[in-house]
Amino acid sequence: MTSFPNINSLQAASTTPAHIIQSDAEAIEIAKQLAEQFRKNTVQRDAERILPFDEIEAYSQSGLWAITVPKAFGGAEVSSDTVAQVIALMSGVDGSIGQIPQNHFYALEVLRNTGTAEQKQKLYAEVLAGARFGNALAEFKTKTAAQKQTSIRPHDDGFVVNGEKFYCTGSLFAHRIPTLVKAPDGREYLAFIARESAGLELIDDWTGFGQRTTGSGSVKFHQVAVPATDVIPFDHAFTEPTLVGPFAQIMHAAIEVGIARAAFEESLRRVHQARPWIDSGLDLASEDPLTKYELGRIAADVRASEVLLKQAARAIDAARPQPNAENIAKASLDVAKVRAHSTETALKAASKLIELAGSRGSQREDGLDRFWRNARVHTLHDAGRWKYFFIANYLLNGVLPPRRGTL
Repeated sequence: MTSFPNINSLQAASTTPAHIIQSDAEAIEIAKQLAEQFRKNTVQRDAERILPFDEIEAYSQSGLWAITVPKAFGGAEVSSDTVAQVIALMSGVDGSIGQIPQNHFYALEVLRNTGTAEQKQKLYAEVLAGARFGNALAEFKTKTAAQKQTSIRPHDDGFVVNGEKFYCTGSLFAHRIPTLVKAPDGREYLAFIARESAGLELIDDWTGFGQRTTGSGSVKFHQVAVPATDVIPFDHAFTEPTLVGPFAQIMHAAIEVGIARAAFEESLRRVHQARPWIDSGLDLASEDPLTKYELGRIAADVRASEVLLKQAARAIDAARPQPNAENIAKASLDVAKVRAHSTETALKAASKLIELAGSRGSQREDGLDRFWRNARVHTLHDAGRWKYFFIANYLLNGVLPPRRGTL
């Protein structure tokens, strides 16, 4: 376990302003180039748990971490489909790198909905220059996941934060840690806490068997002072009709779609290298009819997940100009469909990869197990079985799904 209190090296690392992407097409092209770059050493990073500091610096400096900044504030404001494609591309080459910016974009979406114009101007400008936001949302010492103990209280002309968070994905790479806090009156806020703040402690204690290099350690807050200008409402993002929930979830779905597609593509390569099953009587594994059957099923499922992902992205973008209860619910349900399907598809495609590769697929140096391990750990964020429940409850009884980031 490594502790990272008051790290200033990351602040100095981004002294050169990041590139500013101008369009959806440019974002996709840059993502494709970076994905190929990140493909190198991905097995080694996972096996030895080498945190991708250089890769994440290149990722944010490319301008991709600013693609959701609204055009009014100087960003490209790309479509949800483009965001999903970028995340899927990255997740296909490295599931950890694919997940790291998810909470960054999530925080920016909360800011879009509940921040003041002055707060948006300040924080969006930081992101356009190359700043990275992590997260400190989840807690593990409460009875339920909905309960939060990390507190924010007035202090001088600002606030002070105390508490402890877990599963803080991306925090080790971040310049700010958006932290979910509760005020004495019970209201919830998101505090964009600067990394160099006194009393902030980052701990590299993530031991998950998958998504091993996401920087998802713990964060502790010991009387951390936060300016009032860095605190925005959080609860309003869900009590009001906003896209924060479905947007958060489509990024999770994109991670799984990316892993599923990459696992399937790797399966095709491995089958060409595998020996045929002895009972097939064939000379090539690629001619085995039962192998073809399994690959055909996976191909259909992967494509279905990709189509559902695009459908969900379009529903989000259709609701964005004038969000209301009805179109937010439609977007949430479309996202729930891909979220449920991509969960099952990623797990199945990753498992079939090892099965169809044969005994050779179990060799540690190939790291084929990383696809399943990454998918299994990531899909634990929330249960696919509840996605199906909300879909059916709406179709049968007209009950709108809840507004939250876990649908």
